[in-house]
Amino acid sequence: MNIEEKTKSFLKEVNQFCSRSGRNPKNIIVVGATKKQAVGSIKSAFISGVKNFGENFLQEAEPKIMELDSGLSWHFIGSIQSRKAKKISSLFHWVQTVDRLKVAKILNENRPKECGKLNICVQVNPERELNKSGIGLGECESFIAELNSMEMLKVRGLMVIPRATKDFEQQRRGFAKIRSCFNFLKTVYPDLDTLSMGMSGDYKAAILEGTTMIRIGTNIFGERK
Repeated sequence: MNIEEKTKSFLKEVNQFCSRSGRNPKNIIVVGATKKQAVGSIKSAFISGVKNFGENFLQEAEPKIMELDSGLSWHFIGSIQSRKAKKISSLFHWVQTVDRLKVAKILNENRPKECGKLNICVQVNPERELNKSGIGLGECESFIAELNSMEMLKVRGLMVIPRATKDFEQQRRGFAKIRSCFNFLKTVYPDLDTLSMGMSGDYKAAILEGTTMIRIGTNIFGERK
């Protein structure tokens, strides 16, 4: 299948799984993970129904955004280097990987007023894996309080890349832990509305555990070369 066919097939699969699971597919945003994908591939996914795209590296993302910006919503989903946060703040609609106040302050100070507030997700690292970014679940409440004081940031929710496993029940348990934290945080910060969890290998478990945003690369674009 080409990318248009793969995209349509995947979106249909998501809709069907949501229907079987009692979830409204309209409440789940599919973000196409486009690291190392060409502009033509992104266009194919866009015309087939994906409107949100995630990039990991500023230098790769910038020319794509310049060429394709109209009608697309761009999410930064990679680790943020402080020296690149200024440009990221002006280019993207969402930044899903905020886990340091230093970076948040740069994003806030450099967000152009005409762009409106920058949508932010706090990246969490519930298992404290050394090879991953993110804060502990117990730090989220105070961290969000700090972010909420920054006038050009809009905190939307949490983002997680859980410990890799192919065991479906383990996937569900990991996501359930995040959902529990998210539900508590919503009692403190009622405006939170986004739970970004689930990728190509575990999105079904994430849907069952309440995700509102899944980040999909392989299932749309195929294996990266």
